[in-house]
Amino acid sequence: MIGRIVQSVDFERVLAAPTRARSTHFAVHFLAARPAVKVAAVRAAAHKLSTGEAPQQGKAVDDLPEGACWLGAVVPKRHARRAVTRNLLKRQIRRVVHAQAGLPSGLWVIRLRSPFDRKLFPSAASDALRTAAGTELLAVMARAARTGA
Repeated sequence: MIGRIVQSVDFERVLAAPTRARSTHFAVHFLAARPAVKVAAVRAAAHKLSTGEAPQQGKAVDDLPEGACWLGAVVPKRHARRAVTRNLLKRQIRRVVHAQAGLPSGLWVIRLRSPFDRKLFPSAASDALRTAAGTELLAVMARAARTGA
């Protein structure tokens, strides 16, 4: 099971950890931890709820099964100017991580660390860019899964 990292505090924690694997365009960071619990949401819920039934909005972080992974993708605008390209890269990141078997449980962040050459990939969402990014991501994730496991 792979969840999403949504809180900035989780991104900061993972990015503070050393890089687990690196390629020409991507860096993979890993932290063997669970996402932080939103303190404000817990406090607000405590004030609104009585001893009656509480509304359910999915599973709590503590209720997730062992071996769960959380993924965050960082694709900065300075490296991928067009939204189409950023979305393509994020989709490729999610696809590769979902296909990766045997990832250690914890927080994973994959970030774009350098832009793809616009002369080689003039189209914002070309099949060539999709293939190149996918191939590179497969290699870097395979290395990250092997390293430090």
